[in-house]
Amino acid sequence: MNTKGIITNKLREAFSPESLDVSDESYLHEGHAGHRPGGETHFRLYIVSAAFKGKSRIERHRMINSTLAAELGGGVHALAIKAQAPGEAG
Repeated sequence: MNTKGIITNKLREAFSPESLDVSDESYLHEGHAGHRPGGETHFRLYIVSAAFKGKSRIERHRMINSTLAAELGGGVHALAIKAQAPGEAG
């Protein structure tokens, strides 16, 4: 399974999201730090989950980073996160 699939599965298992979009944006970072041939180094994710209700942005990011610790400690160089609870705008 590719890195995007692993990230998607881990987030689904951990947070049971109402909405989840994981995008590999590695192609945008060719020639930059952390990029390697074949990509799968830079990701952007948008997730909506009840697990984030009452949590600050930092707490939400920590929850996600903890879930994806193996990937962030391995081949993933950058992860842009937009995490919301249901009903939050934007």
